[in-house]
Amino acid sequence: MTAMSARCENYRWLDDDGPAFGAPGLEPRWTSSRKDAVGTAYSASSRVWYTLSHGTLNEIYYPTIDRPQTRDMELLFSDGETFFHEEKRDLNYEFEYVDGAALAVRMKGQERDGRYRVTKVVISNPHFSTVLMHVKIEGDEEVLRRMKCYALLSPHLNGGGAGNSARSVDVAGKRSLLAWKGNTSLAMSADCGFTRSSCGYVGASDGYQDLFRNMRMSWQFGQALNGNIAVMGEIDLAVNREFTIAIAFGDGHHAALTGMLQSLATPFVDHLQRFLLQWGRTSSPERLAKEATDQGWLARISHNVLLAHEDKTYSGAFIASASIPWGASRGDNDLGGYHLVWTRDMVQTATALLACGKEDTALRALVYLATTQRPDGSFAQNFWIDGSPYWHGIQLDEQAFPIMLAWRLWKRGVLGTFRIFPFVERAAAFLVKYAPVTQQERWEETAGYSPSTLAAVIAGLLCAADIARAHASIELAGFLEGYADWIEAHLDEWTTTNVGVLHPEIKRHYVRIQPPAPGEPFHDDTVPACCFRIANRGPGEQNVFRANEVVDGGFLELVRYGIRRADDPLIVDSVKVIDHVLKIDTQFGPCWRRYNHDGYGQKKDGGPYDGWGQGRAWPLLTGERAHYELARGTSCKKLTTAIEQFSSKGGMLPEQIWDEADLPSEGMYFGRSAGSAQPLVWAHSEYLKLLRSLADGEVFDRISLVAERYAVPAEKRTFSNNRQIYSAGRPVKFVKAGHTLRIVDAGHFRAVYTTDDWATVNEAISTMVGSSGSYVDIPTKAGQMGRILFTQSWPGENQQERWLGRNVEVDVVP
Repeated sequence: MTAMSARCENYRWLDDDGPAFGAPGLEPRWTSSRKDAVGTAYSASSRVWYTLSHGTLNEIYYPTIDRPQTRDMELLFSDGETFFHEEKRDLNYEFEYVDGAALAVRMKGQERDGRYRVTKVVISNPHFSTVLMHVKIEGDEEVLRRMKCYALLSPHLNGGGAGNSARSVDVAGKRSLLAWKGNTSLAMSADCGFTRSSCGYVGASDGYQDLFRNMRMSWQFGQALNGNIAVMGEIDLAVNREFTIAIAFGDGHHAALTGMLQSLATPFVDHLQRFLLQWGRTSSPERLAKEATDQGWLARISHNVLLAHEDKTYSGAFIASASIPWGASRGDNDLGGYHLVWTRDMVQTATALLACGKEDTALRALVYLATTQRPDGSFAQNFWIDGSPYWHGIQLDEQAFPIMLAWRLWKRGVLGTFRIFPFVERAAAFLVKYAPVTQQERWEETAGYSPSTLAAVIAGLLCAADIARAHASIELAGFLEGYADWIEAHLDEWTTTNVGVLHPEIKRHYVRIQPPAPGEPFHDDTVPACCFRIANRGPGEQNVFRANEVVDGGFLELVRYGIRRADDPLIVDSVKVIDHVLKIDTQFGPCWRRYNHDGYGQKKDGGPYDGWGQGRAWPLLTGERAHYELARGTSCKKLTTAIEQFSSKGGMLPEQIWDEADLPSEGMYFGRSAGSAQPLVWAHSEYLKLLRSLADGEVFDRISLVAERYAVPAEKRTFSNNRQIYSAGRPVKFVKAGHTLRIVDAGHFRAVYTTDDWATVNEAISTMVGSSGSYVDIPTKAGQMGRILFTQSWPGENQQERWLGRNVEVDVVP
C-alpha cells in the first residue's frame, strides 16, 4: 500500500494491471491559449473556472483563478477495429452559448464521414467546485453499438504537470479516477460510471498511446505516481448514449470525491437551470449593446467575460486572462501565464464594469487594490491573487490607475464607508517620488519618458489633488496640482522628436519613449545617448534604436484623459505617423501593432514566441483609435465592427491577431487570433468602454477636471505653469528666469541658498505635504541671470543636523 492509499483507506483502490510504465513521462506542456470560451458559475461557492478551445475542455482553475489544475480533457472514440478518433483533430465542431446571458457552452461535433454526432454542454456546478460536461452521442446505430467513448484527462495539479499521481478507485460502487499533488485532489467519473479506467505516463503508457496502437483499450494500469500523467475512463456507448462527466476538485481526496458524487447525484438539467438562473441576475448591459454593430452579441459576452475573471476567494481581484500565451510550447517553469493581476488591466476591467453600471463590482476591485498596496504607496508590476508579487518592475501608470478609479467612484458617491484618502495619498506620493521617469512603460519593457505613462500620471495626480482638497488637505492638493502642471508643461519637450525619420513629411511627432539621460533614474549606460534596447528581438537582429526611430499609439491616452485636444496639431501629425508605420488593414477593418520593431508575437514562420518573434496587431488598439476618432468628432462605426469581427466564434477577443498572409500549416489566418492570450480581458474592457462612450457621445474615460485644466487654449488657463522641480533622484540643471525652482525631498529639510555667489545667504524651512514629503520654493525674477546655489540639511539625532555636504548649482536662463 502506498502512503496515499493509507490516507484514503475507506475507498477501494483498483489495482487492475498494476503500475503504469514509462515514468515520469514527457516533459509537461500546457495547451493552446486561443480559447473559444471561459466560464464559471456566478455563485461564489463554486470555486472553479473552465476554458474551452478546439472543441475540448482546456485548463481548469481551482480554488482561485490564478491556479490552473489541468492541461486538457478530451473525448476519444473507437469501434475497436476500423477507426480511432480524437475529437480535436477528427471532428468538426460548431460552438454556441446555451443562453445569451450566461457562459454555458454547447458544442456540436460531426464525425467527418457522418457516422456519428456528439453534442456537449459544459458548465460548472453552481454550488460545488466541479466542472460538468453533459454528452449526447447520436448516429448510425450499427456504429454506435460497437463504439466506445473515452474521457482522457491530463492533470497539471498545483500549477504544473510534473509530480502528479493518480489511481483508479471504486467509490460507492462507481469506478472513478483520482489524481493528486500535494494537498490538491481531482476526481473524475461519469453518472453511468466508467466500465474501465487506466492511469499512465504521457507519451508512454497514457490512454492515447494505447488506443493509437491498435484502436483498443488494452491497458488498465491502476496507478501512475509522481510524473506527467494522463488518466482515462471508458464509457460503453452500446449502453449509454447520453451521460454526464464530472471533474471535481478538493483539498484532499475526500473533498474531491464527495464533490464529484454530489454533482453526479443531481440531474444535469437541474444544474444547468440553476447555472443559467444565476447568470440571469447579472443585468446584461443592454444600453451598451444598442451601440454595437452585431446586435449586442459581443457586448453581452464581454460583460460576462469580465465578471468571470474575478476571483471568488479574494473578492475584487481580476486577472488579465485565463490563458497561458503560447501555452503548447510552455512548461512548468512558465508559472505566471496571464492568470495574474496586473493593476493596469484590472483597473481597465473595473472601469469597464463601471461603464456597464456595476458600481458595486468596481468598488470591490478598488478595495482589493487597497489591500495589495505596499507601504510606500506602490503596487507590484503584477502579482498572484493573494497579493504576492511576481515581476518587480516599476510602472508609473499602474500606480496612477488606482487613483483614477478611486476618483471615479468617489465622484459617483458609491464608496460607502470606504475611506480612500490614505490609500490615494500614498499612491500619489509614490508618483511624486519617481515621476516623470518610469522604469517600464505600459508595454513593460523600457525606461524613460512615455506619453501613455505620463498621461496616466498627470490624470492621477490631479484626481489625487481633487480628493485631497475635499479632505481639507489644501497644501497637499496645491502641491500635487503643481507637480502635474510641471509634467504637463514639459510633456512635449520630453516625449517628442523634431527629427522624425518614419514619415517623409512629418519631422515632429510623439515617440514611443524617450530614454533617460545620464544621471537620470534608470539610465542605461550600455547603449548610446538617446537610444534604448528592445529586448525581444531575434538572434542577429538589431536591438538598439534611437528614440526617434520607434513610435507607438500611446500618445492617444493624452486625448483620452483630457490632457490634449484631439485636434492638437502634434496629435494629428503623430496619428499620421503611426498609421504610416503600424496600421494593418484587414478584411475586417484596421488594426495596429504596438510599436515598430516589436518582437513580442508569433514568429514570421508562424512559430510560437519564445523570447523573440514578431509583434502583431492588437485589437484593443483598434478600440483606442476608435476612442480618439470619437473625441475628434468622426465616425468610429467601422472600427467598432472591426473589433467585433476580430473575436473568436465564442466571442473571445485575442491579444494579437495574425497580420500576414494565411499560414494554414501553423493554424494562422489573416485577421484571426495569433498564439498569444485569448481572451485578453483588457481588449474586452476597451470594447465595452467604447460602446459606453458611443452611448454617451463622449469618451467615457475622459476626466473632466483634467480636460478643463489642460485641453483649453493657453489664454483660458486659470493657473500659471512656471515651476522647475528639482529632486535628488532627478536633478535639473536650469530654471527659466521668472520661474520658481522647487526643491522636493522625501523628508523635512532646511535649504540654504544664494543667487549672488553667497554675497547674500538665504534659508528656508520646507513645507511638509504628508506622504509626498516636503518642498522649498526659490523664486527668480524676470530677466535674472546667473545661478542658484543651494545646499540642504535634515534634522538628526540629539538636535544635530545632517548636511548634504556639497552645493548644488542650477543655472538661471532666459
